[in-house]
Amino acid sequence: MNNPISCIITDDEPYARKGLQGYIEKIDFLELRGSCEDAIELSDLLSHRPVDLLFLDIQMPFISGIEFLETVQNPPKVIFTTAFEQYAIQGFELEVIDYLLKPISYDRFIKAAWKARNYFELKQSKDQLPYLFVKTNGRLEKIVFDDILFIEGMENYVAIYCRDKKIITLSTIKALLEKLPVKRFIQTHKSYIASINNIDSIEGNIISIQKYRVPISKYLRKSVLESISR
Repeated sequence: MNNPISCIITDDEPYARKGLQGYIEKIDFLELRGSCEDAIELSDLLSHRPVDLLFLDIQMPFISGIEFLETVQNPPKVIFTTAFEQYAIQGFELEVIDYLLKPISYDRFIKAAWKARNYFELKQSKDQLPYLFVKTNGRLEKIVFDDILFIEGMENYVAIYCRDKKIITLSTIKALLEKLPVKRFIQTHKSYIASINNIDSIEGNIISIQKYRVPISKYLRKSVLESISR
């Protein structure tokens, strides 16, 4: 990877935060951007300091790590750090990179860190491709990123609106977003992804792309405007 993986620690135990910080400082491809004691503080930090990865405790005051992931829109990738093994299945369902049980040894931590590195390297290699393939009507169809205008989620299916066609495929917005280059596409709403290059205008909470109107949710408006301005 060209750039280190930016990360934030969130844990209500000071000794746990200090231990994780010490581990992170020993790994050259991790870069610590902040340390929080609860999910409320984490939400505030992420609003002005986006990162790639969270080292996230589960049982914390006010909001648990799982509740945080279930409610936040488009969160960073996560490695759970917890003393309780009974949440492993929920972690799998939330697609976390790894699940570390306290007390966390350095050997186990570095294995999780390398899993994160491999994930981001794979994602970066996908970002460099100018297209993706999706399954539709029993065949694989190639879609060039430049041709995509926006994507609409419909329960277990998504509609991909291109310049000259619309393609329906079995997927979710979240799964498809993982396959798209992050510098070219932005989630604007829980059910919509827009191509930044094809946006014509924004008025209020509506994006205009050719003849189409794509909504912006109030929870994602700030991140949408920041991504477009960049």
